[in-house]
This record gives sequence, C-alpha cells and structure tokens, in this order.
Amino acid sequence: MDGLTVTACERCSALCESRSRIVSGVGPEDADLVFVGEAPGATEDERGEPFVGRSGDVLDDALRDAGLARADVRITNCVRCRPPDNRDPTDDELANCREYLERELDLLDPEVIVTLGKVPSEHLLERSVGVTNEAGTVAETRIAGTPRRVLVSVHPAATLYDPSQRETFAETIDTAADLAGVDESGDGQARLGDF
Repeated sequence: MDGLTVTACERCSALCESRSRIVSGVGPEDADLVFVGEAPGATEDERGEPFVGRSGDVLDDALRDAGLARADVRITNCVRCRPPDNRDPTDDELANCREYLERELDLLDPEVIVTLGKVPSEHLLERSVGVTNEAGTVAETRIAGTPRRVLVSVHPAATLYDPSQRETFAETIDTAADLAGVDESGDGQARLGDF
C-alpha cells in the first residue's frame, strides 16, 4: 500500500484471477465524509474507480441533492478487487483486505463513515445489521482501536430494484450531509471543523 492506494496485492487467488485491476478509493485525502461499499463490480473494475455506473449515478444524484459533490467525499470499498460473477466477497477476502481499509480510514480520520449496504455495515460494525431497518442510524464503534461514527445506509442499487428505498437512501445521505456540517448555501463546502 502506497499511502491511500493499494498498488499490488496477491492475498486472494480468486480475486486476483477475476480482477483486471485493483480499485482503490477516490476522493480528497482530507475527506471528513467517507462512503464504504463492499467490492468493485464490472464497471468499477473496468474504470478503476468505485461506485461508477448506475449505482454511482444514484449516489452522485443523492450527494448533489444533499449539497455535496463526489469531489467533496471519499468513496472506497471493503474489498479492492472484483469478486467473480459479482458475488459478495467471502469472509476471508474481507479479512485479507481489512488492513487496507483500516489504514485508509486511519490516514483520512473522517468524522463520519457511511456504509453502503449490508456487507460493509456488518464488516465495520462486526455484528448482524438489518440495513433496511437501521438505515439512517449512527452507530459508535471502534475500528482498529479508534472510535468512529458509522452511518448505516442501504446500497444505492437497492433504489434501482426497490423504488420504496429511494426516500430512505435520500434521507440517509441528507443525514450524512448534516453530520458533515454541509454549508447551508448548498455550495458543497463542508465545515466539519465547526461541527
């Protein structure tokens, strides 16, 4: 790992075979708001950036509606390589990549971490999570020994398959913006230091 970027890794043979590249997080290195997904999909693997494609469009729209831009936040994944056939990462794969995520969070030291879906919510909170029921709630936890605030969210893709999740997702992103102290003018400038 070179700073916030994973440059080489051979820990998971199945993922090494299925990936075309390692997909590291993107966004400011001083981001106070970090979004964590589970793993890259086909489009992310192709483009080398997390949350692009349809799910990324949903996230971008929700960020904009909440007064944020993609450039204002950091977006990353629990696992940096695309699992075969778009399956969920295994417990071993999550464990193998945990060090990279913990180091990224340690270097960023964000005010709020938003988990996008069940896998990252359970991975970071280290417990079973009913995402639909817990979406929009903030949990206090320790990640690599450091106290962190984790905001549980449904995955952006959930809004594509279940339109009833759109309002829940939008409200959760609004909560994230509120926790991040987004400027009321809507210009996307966070003032987390004043929070």
